Amino acid sequence: MSEEISPQKILETGMSFWTARTLLSAVELGLFTELAKGPADLETLRQKLGLHERSARDFLDALVAMKLLEREKGVYANTPETDLFLDRAKPSYVGGMLEMASARLYAHWGHLTEALRTGRRQGENKESDDVFAALYADEKRLEGFLAAMSGGSAGPARAIAEKFPWSQHESFVDIGAAQGMLPATVARAHPHLSGAGFDLPAVKPIFERYIARQELSERVRFLCGDFFTDKLPSADVIVMGRILHDWDLMQKRMLLAKAYESLPKGGALIVYESMIDDERRENVHGLLMSLNMLIETPGGFDYTGAECMEWMREAGFSSVRIEPLVGPTSMAVAVK
Repeated sequence: MSEEISPQKILETGMSFWTARTLLSAVELGLFTELAKGPADLETLRQKLGLHERSARDFLDALVAMKLLEREKGVYANTPETDLFLDRAKPSYVGGMLEMASARLYAHWGHLTEALRTGRRQGENKESDDVFAALYADEKRLEGFLAAMSGGSAGPARAIAEKFPWSQHESFVDIGAAQGMLPATVARAHPHLSGAGFDLPAVKPIFERYIARQELSERVRFLCGDFFTDKLPSADVIVMGRILHDWDLMQKRMLLAKAYESLPKGGALIVYESMIDDERRENVHGLLMSLNMLIETPGGFDYTGAECMEWMREAGFSSVRIEPLVGPTSMAVAVK
């Protein structure tokens, strides 16, 4: 075999579940939250986390080698990134997404081959087309799911708060608002705005607790509804974050048409997702997210920016554009 060709990348990719599972277990155990209280040695961490002595040292040192922990003279500490983003006590915590990955998605993705062969979702109650019934039926499971949505939305929400011209508008509503990360982030950054989150009734107490903790209850309210059966609330700006990719093409077009109908003239629709690059060659995360929709939904799929703009124009929007946000995420902005 030529020295210039190596199987290393193939093997690393095929075995990357090792590193993923190690990180997910660390989050599940609360390791980074514990170390946010202060550095600790091996024995202290082993006892506090309830680790068996056979595995503890290799586990922690693997995280050091993965650049997720630091170690100095036998004492372990968080890196700046894990301290900021994986400490459950901090508002910057994004581990909710990883907790959901650990509890749900990791096992479901073990059935990807079956999903590719059958086109059928592999999540809870996989024979049913009601994607969210199992999640919404249990408040604890629902709260974990909504926290995961907050973790995934934190970065894009900050970027949208910075990049969109909010000074030109007075009100907004987030469709499928989940826990309320985006409404809270936008309202905090722009005190002149009044905002709302629109979601199913089961979400209301979780949303309102989250918004109350952010001290934004006077400006951000919850609106109960089902975006398939109810008219969308009217506001200067309607936001749909990680909503369209859950549904098939007909449902995507229907939701965009409902947004157009509810907006005033000059109003704007923001759709943000991990949009696939138009050539479908670069955004690995977006393409894998589309496979995740195969695993999780009956007909959902992710899409390119060009496809999204085409659907927006079909809905009646006259001005559409794509703008990168953070990482693999972009927003499509359409003006009525």
